[in-house]
Amino acid sequence: MHNVVIIGSGCAGNTAAIYAARANLKPLVIGGHEAGGQLSLTTLVENFPGFPEGIHGPELVENMKKQAESFGAEYLHGAVLDTDLSTRPFRLNVEGDWIETRTVIIASGASARWLGLESEHKLIGHGVSSCATCDGFFYRDKNIMVVGGGDSAMEEANFLTRFGREVTLVHRRDEIRASKIMLDRARHNPKIKFVMNTVIDEVLDVEKKVVTAVKLRNLKTGEAWVQDVDGFFVAIGHIPNTKVFKGQIETDPDGYILSKGGARTNIPGVFHAGDVQDRVYRQAITASGAGCMAAIEVERYLEAEGH
Repeated sequence: MHNVVIIGSGCAGNTAAIYAARANLKPLVIGGHEAGGQLSLTTLVENFPGFPEGIHGPELVENMKKQAESFGAEYLHGAVLDTDLSTRPFRLNVEGDWIETRTVIIASGASARWLGLESEHKLIGHGVSSCATCDGFFYRDKNIMVVGGGDSAMEEANFLTRFGREVTLVHRRDEIRASKIMLDRARHNPKIKFVMNTVIDEVLDVEKKVVTAVKLRNLKTGEAWVQDVDGFFVAIGHIPNTKVFKGQIETDPDGYILSKGGARTNIPGVFHAGDVQDRVYRQAITASGAGCMAAIEVERYLEAEGH
């Protein structure tokens, strides 16, 4: 019987583990399909307090994990496949094995959203990617396309100019919703070309099993054309990883957990932390803060029960 199981090993999950472990709760952290969360897919993180020179995302996550382990946190590789939160103790199915716990912290984060094209899906890993820092290196001196209009799209496009000859940023609207600083950085980058009011109809070439070009269509004029590209990066947001809690944890229509104050969910003893609930700030530091809150809530909850 575990005191607390933390689902997710990004900034939120790792920070929760540090606090819970220091409270001698011996937390068990389930790594998840994307161990380390979104931060493990980034390069230099410049806005996490305490690192004036910046720190690489994977290194920051690994440091947090080591810190939690030093206080007694245990990490389990794998993903939660099913849950039963209807009675206590709560039951979680981790890769086929059921485990029991008095409390749960859901810090399962959010996964990349895709366009939903059949050709896009078939070419993931063959020129289609959602992670510039993972795959940008493969497109040195090549033509790259990024789809999206938020901060992540601007960040991806800027990063990819380190490698690509030219980066085309495609957005379906006529206005970019990214923050001013990120948009200005992209606009002033001579390698980035903006294509507005435009959607992707198809990614070519599935038969060749590699990205060679993209079919585009202007939504205002109806004009359609094919543009040669070697790398195709999708940066259109994320989907919260709450599928295994469906029908148990209350969420909004998009699947983000609805907070009941602090780090509480609609189920007493189950708490939330990080991007699985936060659709506004989505920062490493806010995820860590949320992990801290959740762990403190768990500690107080268990203490009130006499554990």
